[in-house]
Amino acid sequence: MQKDPPTFTLSGVVLDCPDPRELAGFYERLLGWPRVQDEEDWAKIVPRSGGTGISFQTEPHFTAPVWPATPGAQQTQSHLDFEVADLAAAVAHAVECGAQLAPHQFEEDCRVLLDPVGHPFCVFLPGA
Repeated sequence: MQKDPPTFTLSGVVLDCPDPRELAGFYERLLGWPRVQDEEDWAKIVPRSGGTGISFQTEPHFTAPVWPATPGAQQTQSHLDFEVADLAAAVAHAVECGAQLAPHQFEEDCRVLLDPVGHPFCVFLPGA
C-alpha cells in the first residue's frame, strides 16, 4: 500500500447544462469571475484571485433537478455554496442576474436559489 497518495488539486466543479456559454454567462454576472475557456460545448470561469473554478458542459439530455428532493424525480447530486456578507443583497443580485429564489427555504441565515437551468445553489452568512 502506498504511504502518501498522489497529489490531487481540485481544478473545478462541472455543471451539465443545455448551453454552457449561456450558463457560464449567468455565473459570470453572479460572481464577477472571468471566463477562461469558451467553446461550443464547454466553458469555464475562475475567481480573479485564482483557485477552483466552475466549468459548464453540454448535456443534450439534461433534466433539471427538483428542489427539494422528491421521490421519482431528478435528484440534485451536488450544489454550490457561496458565503456572502449580506444575505438580502446577495439574493437580490442573484435574482437580478437570472436566478430564482427556491420556493422551499429551510434556514434563516441561508437561501436556496435556482440558476437559470434549475441547479440549486446556496448563499449563506458567515458561521451558518
